[in-house]
Amino acid sequence: MGPAIRAVRQDKGLTLAQVSKTTGLAVSTLSKLEKGRIALTYSKLMLISHGLGLSPVSLLDRQAATTKPPSGAGRRIVQRAGEGEQINTKSYRHQPLAAELLHKKMTPMVVEVLTQSFDEFFTEFGEFMREPGEVFALVIEGELDFHSELYAPLRMNEGDSIYFDGAMGHAYVKASEGRCRLVASSCVCLSFERSRYGQAGR
Repeated sequence: MGPAIRAVRQDKGLTLAQVSKTTGLAVSTLSKLEKGRIALTYSKLMLISHGLGLSPVSLLDRQAATTKPPSGAGRRIVQRAGEGEQINTKSYRHQPLAAELLHKKMTPMVVEVLTQSFDEFFTEFGEFMREPGEVFALVIEGELDFHSELYAPLRMNEGDSIYFDGAMGHAYVKASEGRCRLVASSCVCLSFERSRYGQAGR
């Protein structure tokens, strides 16, 4: 992950000291992470990805894209229900799908929305989320309010879907009692075209 973290930081024109302020991690710790001298835990991954303005999954796929993809066709991976790691924040539970498969052109995940108001979301993140590339989301359980910086809040019910530009600031907010879950996927193949022109990230 070290080279990927350093590449994103440099693309954004950030110093280690600036990332230290946004993540709460010491400059020495960030330097060791970038050089691969210490392991990257999930807690550090969450702090760094938020500090750099990326989703954790986008940062993981940025790392995967730095190595040469395997040749040949016919790749596949199966993930059974309940398998895989979760990435949790106060607002969301992220369940990456096909996480063990490198060089994906999509970053699919199941997201359980926990936050019940935009104020709660803003308290945790401080601003809208942004992701490189285009995003597709399908509500599979409960009701959801989709907030964005360009449109009025949108109420979405089970079975509703939305396809949007991930660079547009956005937030998912739970709109009813009970669980609220969605399947979301961003297109990695577009993310590096956007970053080439300085459009990716917050």
